Amino acid sequence: MRSIAVANQKGGVGKTTTSVNLAVALARQGGRVCLVDLDSQAHATLHLGVTVEDGLPTAYDVLVGDASIADAVTPVCDNLHVLPSHIDLSAVEIALAGRAGREAILRSKMEAASAAFDWLVIDCPPSLGLLSLNAMATAEHVLLPLQPHFLALHGLSKLLDTIQLVSEHVNPRLRLLGVVLCMYEAGTRLATEVGRDVQGFFATGDGHPSWRDARVFDTKIRRNIRLAEAPSFGQSIFDYAADSNGAEDYAALAAEVIAAAGAGAESRPAASHHRRVA
Repeated sequence: MRSIAVANQKGGVGKTTTSVNLAVALARQGGRVCLVDLDSQAHATLHLGVTVEDGLPTAYDVLVGDASIADAVTPVCDNLHVLPSHIDLSAVEIALAGRAGREAILRSKMEAASAAFDWLVIDCPPSLGLLSLNAMATAEHVLLPLQPHFLALHGLSKLLDTIQLVSEHVNPRLRLLGVVLCMYEAGTRLATEVGRDVQGFFATGDGHPSWRDARVFDTKIRRNIRLAEAPSFGQSIFDYAADSNGAEDYAALAAEVIAAAGAGAESRPAASHHRRVA
């Protein structure tokens, strides 16, 4: 199973949009995908039209209680399951205070379900707290969505520091897979300059092994009103506007991600039915 944490401590940069549409794009390519929503706002859950009914387990019950991944995931479309979020996740740090190994709970739970999936995509909250730490302790790769303006660059070093610390002390496999520029407007000087600056930063080959080999993906997620509209209909961009720039961009990004992180992942033809977790 290949695993990717989509992370940026800054909100509003396209993190959830990228998590959802990348997961759907991977599923459309035939991979069995688990999308984990670790944001207490539950935007990824809502984006795919998943409703959490009273009494059903969520990511909170997986992290704090006895629920397994298989207990809590719900099928959304062919090859795609979602581990839904809940507002209770906002209290997870208090609920797990003093619990040994709390930073690796998700990893241990996912190990039991890993045979059921080819890809794990984790939508991290816009912070670098316990939930993001659990995501990075579980994942092999971090994907960083970045809005191309200079203020967005200020948080880059803090995220790189976090990846470095997690790789040194919690998860030696963790690497920054790359940066994807979102809300991109090719005709603006600012977008061009920020893209060039980020590309130049990683092109030096300097830095910690956990992030120095990262790339800036060739695919840019163009600013597209269809991407903003899709969540209100509970649909991915592929279901809402399959002929839009947004769908084209996320399909292209998925192809790059498969090439970069998917070596060894099994490729399967798209299924014609839901594949439930055993």
